[in-house]
Formats: sequence, C-alpha cells, structure tokens
Amino acid sequence: MNQLDEIICSFDRGLRTLTGGHQAVRDYPGANFSEAPLSEEERAHIVGLMRVNHTGEVCAQALYEGQALTAKGEDAKSALLAAAGEEQDHLVWCEQRLSELEGGPSALAPVFFGLSFAVGAAAGLLGDRVSLGFVEATEDQVVKHLDGHLASLPDEDRRTREVLEAMRADETRHGEEALARGGVEFPKPLKQTMQLLARAMTLTSYRI
Repeated sequence: MNQLDEIICSFDRGLRTLTGGHQAVRDYPGANFSEAPLSEEERAHIVGLMRVNHTGEVCAQALYEGQALTAKGEDAKSALLAAAGEEQDHLVWCEQRLSELEGGPSALAPVFFGLSFAVGAAAGLLGDRVSLGFVEATEDQVVKHLDGHLASLPDEDRRTREVLEAMRADETRHGEEALARGGVEFPKPLKQTMQLLARAMTLTSYRI
C-alpha cells in the first residue's frame, strides 16, 4: 500500500474503534463464569473501572495507529499493527463487560483518541527505537494500573477479573517484545511523568 492507502485504512480502523465496529478474534475471557451478585455500589465501581480500561484501549488503538503511520521500518510497523490487533480484543471485551453491567464508554473517548493519535505519530517520527521504547513505557504503566484494578475488584466478580488478567498478560508481553525489537527503555523520571498524564485520563473517564 502507498501512504494514502495507509492513511485511509488507519482512518477506517479509528472509526471502528470509536463506534464499536471491531470484532474480537479471541473468546471472551469471562465467559465461563456466571454474573456475581453485586451491590449497586460495587456495580458502579466496576463500571467506572471498565470505563477507564475501555478508554485506555481506545488510547492504545490511537497510539499504535499513529506510531505505525510514521514508523521508519516495516518491521516496526508490522509489530505495532500486530499489537494493535490484539488490543482490539481488549477493546471489545471491555465493551462487552460494560454492556453486561449496564454501563457505557466515556463521553471523552473521542478526545483521548485524537490526543493519543497525535502523541503516537510524534513518537514514530522520533525513530523506531524511541517509538518501541514508548510502547514499553506505556505498557508498563498499563500493567501497574491493571494491578490496581484487580486489587480493588470484589472477590466474587470473576467475569471482570478474567478479562483484566487476560489483558494484563498481553500488555506485559507487548512491552517485553518492544524492548526485544530494539526499543530504548525510558528513564524512570520520564515514566513517572507519563504516569501523571495517564492519571488525568483515569480520573476523568472513571466518572464521565
């Protein structure tokens, strides 16, 4: 494909991300567990967590699309799009869990998508090693935030727990693969700055 073709395909995938147009390749992780009896307070909390995770997956799609569009080498581009494909499963799983809990996605998802796409494209312009390092740094933050969500879930809610644990395993692997492909590991202060920025997304999408 030429660059115009890639832009059109990226735009199409972006529309699917924002309109629920993706389909999961892998089975829903929580399918083998029945719905746990939850109080209204517990249900509202889990909806908030899954709204955050859904928004994070929207951002992941945008980041990967932006990075792939400006990647220098075909190897890096292929790796980014392959990871984005697995992240699409996460997006669909989060949408399904929100629907089961009678919740909905964040109203700010389109805004976060646009901002994340711009950040991803900028990271790609800095070179493939920096771009892959950005993947590892991002996934490191995602794993930490998933750990926090898993710790705050009611023990009875196995459906949500299975979804988050499957997502965590993928995120960990994506970060490791990015470094193995030559990504530059970001210094701790830069990762801490990224964590603060991610915190703003988390706080807003939990409620809105």
